[in-house]
Amino acid sequence: MDTWLIILIVIAALVVLAIAVFAWRRGQTRRVESQREEAQGLRSAAEVQAHRAETRAAMAEEEAEKAERERAEAREQARRADELDPDVDTSNR
Repeated sequence: MDTWLIILIVIAALVVLAIAVFAWRRGQTRRVESQREEAQGLRSAAEVQAHRAETRAAMAEEEAEKAERERAEAREQARRADELDPDVDTSNR
């Protein structure tokens, strides 16, 4: 086989190898970028969900405080009713 033919085959093999490496790196870059985008989307969704949870927790706390005020008011009304009712003995209290 002629030397120039061997050199041509080696050069062709190197070109094919270079193209394969380039394609592999490009694919890897695309996969990494895709993973970054997916992670960013998940972070955004998590942030929205956390904000929603904080809002609900604040609302629940407000409702609990309101319920406690209503319970206190009901106890006070029951105490007043007991004071007014002649059949209830309030001297033990």
